[in-house]
Amino acid sequence: QVHMVETGGGLVQAGGSLRLSCAASGSIFSIRAMGWYRQAPGKERELVAEITGGGSTNYGDSVKGRFTISRDNDNDKAYLQMNSLKIEDTGVYYCYAEGLRYYSGSSLPLDFGSWGQGAQVTVSS
Repeated sequence: QVHMVETGGGLVQAGGSLRLSCAASGSIFSIRAMGWYRQAPGKERELVAEITGGGSTNYGDSVKGRFTISRDNDNDKAYLQMNSLKIEDTGVYYCYAEGLRYYSGSSLPLDFGSWGQGAQVTVSS
């Protein structure tokens, strides 16, 4: 299986910065994309940012220009630098990875998708 570990998050005042990290480990063959979704109380989960192995990025409209996602392909890690944080950025941030991994009994790697445990980000006024 693929295990995801998130670090970072916490409490910050509006206008401040935080950095999230996400590491994938396990029987990974390759990772197509890593990224984060977030969920605020009473709201649906929404895309924050994602990055492919080739470095292509995609951001949610509300974070464009403020957040930057990066990736360490050699170590299956991703990072989310969050600047100019706003109160509405508050929520639980979930990292994810999707790609190919080895399964017991299969000679070929197959698709996987895994999520981290979530990191609380709270932005205060």
